[in-house]
Amino acid sequence: MEQKHYELEIAADIEKLGDAAAFVENILEENDCPLKAQTQIDVAFEEIFVNIAHYAYPDGEGKAKIAVDACPEFAEITFIDSGIPYDPLAKADPDITLSAEERQIGGLGIFMTKKLMDEIHYKYEDNCNILTMKKFF
Repeated sequence: MEQKHYELEIAADIEKLGDAAAFVENILEENDCPLKAQTQIDVAFEEIFVNIAHYAYPDGEGKAKIAVDACPEFAEITFIDSGIPYDPLAKADPDITLSAEERQIGGLGIFMTKKLMDEIHYKYEDNCNILTMKKFF
């Protein structure tokens, strides 16, 4: 199993979502990721990137680093930003048995990401948010 490592540093800007997603999609295709897993990764990737773009840097512009480790058995994607410290995994999962009107706003995207990915971890280290998600295929 030969694992390959890729990195991209990009503006944490919603307008860069397409470029960032294309970077990951190309890697997944190059490493023979099955379509179902690729679709699940795409949804989770978009959720995390959009959260960084919207919330990490409330005072202005910032960067996001995306590291991908891939092989024919799995893909692991790590998001690194130096924005405000925030652990999205610390928030309780929404109660999906409630109607949309009764549920609190927010948290559904992270909940969905946790369901789609096989592993997801967060740590704050060296003044950076580091979120890693892994999908086996």
